[in-house]
Amino acid sequence: MPEDLRGASPISNAIAVLRCFSVDEPMLGVTEVAARVGLHKSSVSRILATLEAEDVVERDPMTRRYRLGLGVIGIAGPLLADLEERRVARPVLRDLAERTGETSALLLWNGHHAVSVEQVPSPHLVKHTTSLGTRYRTALSASVQVFLATLPAAHRKTLLTGGTIAYTQTDDAGLAAFADRLAEATARGYAVNYGETSIEEVGVSSPVFDHRGDVTAAVLVSAPRFRVSPEQLAALGEACADSAADITRRLGGAPAQRVAG
Repeated sequence: MPEDLRGASPISNAIAVLRCFSVDEPMLGVTEVAARVGLHKSSVSRILATLEAEDVVERDPMTRRYRLGLGVIGIAGPLLADLEERRVARPVLRDLAERTGETSALLLWNGHHAVSVEQVPSPHLVKHTTSLGTRYRTALSASVQVFLATLPAAHRKTLLTGGTIAYTQTDDAGLAAFADRLAEATARGYAVNYGETSIEEVGVSSPVFDHRGDVTAAVLVSAPRFRVSPEQLAALGEACADSAADITRRLGGAPAQRVAG
């Protein structure tokens, strides 16, 4: 039987709840957690709700069970070096930044945001950079497009129409046009944000696949718009896609086939 933690501090209780999640049991329900920490289900539910609000845990919308969230990264920054995708991607991102002269980054998906977990800044004085842990929730962000393209249409529609992902054209025609855009990005090997979320910025992003063939991360190249003409955009996108394919191979995955043109 677990030790009863009702006399412990709120912080101790929250830590005990977090320690319930493991590699073998990454997803747990409130009842399971309550049984393990020796707290009433209502107390565990409140703790999990607080942790969810801070993105430290996230709840699966289908099963209503919880798992650790990417908000943990913001707390455990020094441990980022142990994140496999980040460790594998670092030298590739460094090479990508050197080849393009622009900022390169790696992002993961937490179910409703793209989260920056690694970055190599551009060597230029004028550049676009963000803090690790920055979350992107705009549909036209290049990295968000990469992750949305992997979702079932119904799930993607829920995120867009419910406001979880910011998007203005949520009527049937707008959603259909966006689906076509995502399909084109998938075939091309990279998504594009040419001044659509910020008039001053250009972003291209490509998917990284794991050994199961699932998209596990996205590589992003971001640059000031004045430095990237529409004619230069394809070269930037191809460089991004090549680097994502390199990371995919290093993770034991197989890069997706890209349609030329």
